[in-house]
Amino acid sequence: MSIESKLAELGLVLHEAPKPIAAYVPCVRIGNLVTVSGQLPLTGKTLLATGRVPSSTPVSQAQEAAAQCVLNALSIVKAELEGDLSRLKRVVRIGVFVQSDDDFHEQAVVANGASELLEKLLGDAGRHARAAVGVNALPLNASVEIEFMFEVE
Repeated sequence: MSIESKLAELGLVLHEAPKPIAAYVPCVRIGNLVTVSGQLPLTGKTLLATGRVPSSTPVSQAQEAAAQCVLNALSIVKAELEGDLSRLKRVVRIGVFVQSDDDFHEQAVVANGASELLEKLLGDAGRHARAAVGVNALPLNASVEIEFMFEVE
């Protein structure tokens, strides 16, 4: 089943690729690797989650925000691949940054919101290397930011 069929089955939609909010490009392709710049949980111009986890944003909402970061990254990859997501072969790595309260230690649980969606969409090809890091601030006060590396053809 294609990624787009699985997205539809899950009731998810890829919107137009988000535009950079500063001086960088959405992605860089070197050979068969596409590195996607850090994605915030934006839907249009609205962040799904802001502030520190868990005091301002509950873990479950941060997980949903992480899943939105995946959708934004896939939109960028789709644009890079001229609309053909069948050329996406696997997820290589993700780096998850969680704006965290000082005593919060469950960044990996938040990151699962992204990892589990990638596996649902791509099966074994969605399994990946990962880092999940707590930080004191993120751009636009987002609760989550995720960077990605994909293998493509």
